[in-house]
Amino acid sequence: MGRIINTEGAGKERNRLSRCIVLSLRELMRQSQPDDKSRDLAAFIALALLSISDTVEASVLAWEKKGYWVKADRYRMEWSWTERVGKQMKQAVFQEDWPMVAQVSVQVAQKLMSVEVPLRNRLGTPWLGAWGALKQMP
Repeated sequence: MGRIINTEGAGKERNRLSRCIVLSLRELMRQSQPDDKSRDLAAFIALALLSISDTVEASVLAWEKKGYWVKADRYRMEWSWTERVGKQMKQAVFQEDWPMVAQVSVQVAQKLMSVEVPLRNRLGTPWLGAWGALKQMP
């Protein structure tokens, strides 16, 4: 039997989540009043940031095996903001603190400024049901 090759690596997942976050931020900024959709959007951003934070270690492990310690540490520092900001967004959504959600959204938008999402994307609406998923999270 041959080797199983995983084509969906941590880097691809991180890129997909980054594009979904940018799409969600655009949609969140269009909201005039906080409603269920706004809650789903903000919850999705929190979940996606925490997921990105989880993918960083998987990427770094390969570099550490080869002895690229500096590169691994630099990469960790580059993405360390995702966990902190994801927790802030999660807390703001649970408390329904919409000014804080807006403030955290601006921070995320500044960090992901270089991420491009085409106008005709195939990402769909990944935020649907995110509020329920966030409530289930420990």
